[in-house]
Amino acid sequence: MPSKTRLNRRHVVVYGLLGPVACLALAGGWSARLGLNVREQLQATKDALENLPVGDPARLGGALALAQRHAAEARRLTSGQDWSLLAHSPVVGDGATTVRGLAESAADLTSVLAGVHQAGAGLIQAGGFSMDDMGKLLDGLDSAAPALAAATTKIAGTRARLAATPAQTGVDLVDEARATALREIDRLHGWLDTASDAAALLPPMLGREGPRRYFLAFQTNAEARATGGLVGAFGILKASRGGLAIEGLSSNSALATSPRPVVHHGPTYTARYGRNAQAKLNISNLSPHFPYAAETWTALWERQHGRRLDGAIATDPVGLSHLLRLIGPVSLPGGEQVSADNVVDLTERQAYARYDDQHARKRFLMRIAGAVADEVTRARPDPRQVLPVLSKMVRERRLQVWSRRNVEERRLAATPLGGTLPGRPGPYASVVINNSAGNKLDYYLGRQVEYWLGPCRADGYRVSRVRVRLVNDVPRRKLPDYVVSRLDEPARRHARGSNLLWVSLYTAPGTRIGGVRIDGESASVLQAVERSHPVLTTMMEFAPRQARTLEFHLLEPASQARPVVPVQPLARPQQTRVVWDTRGCTPDG
Repeated sequence: MPSKTRLNRRHVVVYGLLGPVACLALAGGWSARLGLNVREQLQATKDALENLPVGDPARLGGALALAQRHAAEARRLTSGQDWSLLAHSPVVGDGATTVRGLAESAADLTSVLAGVHQAGAGLIQAGGFSMDDMGKLLDGLDSAAPALAAATTKIAGTRARLAATPAQTGVDLVDEARATALREIDRLHGWLDTASDAAALLPPMLGREGPRRYFLAFQTNAEARATGGLVGAFGILKASRGGLAIEGLSSNSALATSPRPVVHHGPTYTARYGRNAQAKLNISNLSPHFPYAAETWTALWERQHGRRLDGAIATDPVGLSHLLRLIGPVSLPGGEQVSADNVVDLTERQAYARYDDQHARKRFLMRIAGAVADEVTRARPDPRQVLPVLSKMVRERRLQVWSRRNVEERRLAATPLGGTLPGRPGPYASVVINNSAGNKLDYYLGRQVEYWLGPCRADGYRVSRVRVRLVNDVPRRKLPDYVVSRLDEPARRHARGSNLLWVSLYTAPGTRIGGVRIDGESASVLQAVERSHPVLTTMMEFAPRQARTLEFHLLEPASQARPVVPVQPLARPQQTRVVWDTRGCTPDG
């Protein structure tokens, strides 16, 4: 469980803003008394927020109100004529302007936090909620939704105003405070945005107006697919005001292949992935656009069972580890403990070594999935931890959701939860891996991505470069045959532990290709377009423990927009570095 300090830091965005205002009395021409008064008020705000009684909801409101009063007074002091004179003075004007921006941000954010606490008070109760309280939870979310939406809008405005203040004031501590504030505001905005979407989407999707049923896919990252991994197991999640239940938990072999496509994603999809990708579970998620996979899964299940589903949900062992950190460890029949710390290794490595018989292994994995599912429906997690855990799952794409209802799907598609491949313009680089060897070696795959964006040019473009380093970090010890077997060419002799990966780079709409180098040598790759994104694709063979590099040279449409670099949810995290030059860029490109 996160420490109290971490909880405070997450909930209190102004944590990093307030210390540096000691600089208010540092320059000649500043009003020392006024500066010290502002400093005292902001220090009092900081102290109140650092000592929030996060474990005592009854006292939390009072503590937030105290912080709010001090921040409001700091705003009042920096809004007067005396401070305005400082802000327009030639030596310290930039510093005074930025400090006023920090005070205004502190006042805005404490006000937002107080309002969100008031709106969500009904959702914070001793002992937390269980799924038996579903009706009460949905009613509480309904009540909180308007306040959360307003808070998200207000925080966005706060960020814009602070971003407009001088970034280089000549006072390092003030500059650092501004940078910290913007980072923390972005973090809080992300959390509030997630909470606002959840409050709007969860009540109908969890059965406020009537029961809902969803295809629940468990993806295994040991065999990479674009949305995360091969679907190793599935069940049906039932949601209603009476609670949640998971039924029909089965291995992937229980869902029959269709002799013909069960959905039609269009000719471009078929040309890239083939007709079978719309008829077979094991290759249904080769595209990173999650709705494609979700529609195929639900259609395959409906064809076999003759009943209609409301959508699809996907998670993976890393997602289960996040849930277990929220609900605690679970026990399997026989007493073995499955926890947040061991579930990924247990399901994606140990299970293959423990069971030679794949049917026995699948039964073991079913027991783990069933135990976690049962505990989720019974657990009473701390409500203060639910949003941070779910936000992490969504941010890492360990939880992806598709709804058959158009209104819900449009809102989902605008969030990371929807797992969509967006068609909107702006810098974009997404490396997608699909396993083409039919083995389970992607548990050991290491990924590094560097995205360098040059300055915008007068011709409306910028030169960019994406460098990808992939490592088949398979251990030297002997691995089970099932893990290392090559199903792509079973008759051919391969080095034990070798792998074959289908590697794709999805680029920004309108991008022109300048050239590709593989391991330092010029190379040709296949080019395609998916949902407006030019895609560069190649097959890569990896020997055991081999590292290989790809370097893509691109001519991208000029844009001031922040680069988007989605990370495919695999077992090991991707190391990502973005170097972004905005010189010459304007909001319109």
